[in-house]
Amino acid sequence: QFLMANKLDTAMWISRLFTVYCSALFVLPLLGLHEAASFYQRALLANALTSALRLHQRLPHFQLSRAFLAQALLEDSCHYLLYSLIFVNSYPVTMSIFPVLLFSLLHAATYTKKVLDARSSNSLPFLRNLLEKLNANQQNILKFIACNEIFLMPATVFMLFRFLTLRYSSRRNPYCRTLFTELRIVVEHLITKPSCPVFVRRLCLSGISFISRLAPTVA
Repeated sequence: QFLMANKLDTAMWISRLFTVYCSALFVLPLLGLHEAASFYQRALLANALTSALRLHQRLPHFQLSRAFLAQALLEDSCHYLLYSLIFVNSYPVTMSIFPVLLFSLLHAATYTKKVLDARSSNSLPFLRNLLEKLNANQQNILKFIACNEIFLMPATVFMLFRFLTLRYSSRRNPYCRTLFTELRIVVEHLITKPSCPVFVRRLCLSGISFISRLAPTVA
């Protein structure tokens, strides 16, 4: 009854579980390397479906206008819809599947807990314990996802630059922006040490300045 009353959320829950399943079989190719490549595409297609449903949920009234497009580009679901479409026809890149896998896992876990609560407050204690442990590590998982988003960029600079600027300016998920700041603080701390060569210090400062100029303005 709970699932039927929340059809869109249930559809996203199922697609996220399928994404986790396909991603896991790509990362751990138990059925062979050839099958792993097809699971890579299935995971990204399932994630694209989830992202499209979530975007529709966030912006239900579609308009063919520049204002609507600008608003859509602020949504995390739009970012990962574009992300999935970028990588779905490319050669499988293992690093690119981890954000898809982990985001799907986190969101699926959250909704699974709601399903269990609707069924009974004490149902399946072992599964509840696993979900609680996953939720306790949510911040670390989100930081790991942000690391993947950042370090994936050198491999696919032109495709991912726009995606990374969207993730940096995300209103709902600040972890990519936060990690950029933390990395800058670490680098600046290291280059201020007396043992750091002058040319390395200058090179790092130039790099920081260049990346800072590329960073979009966050509202």
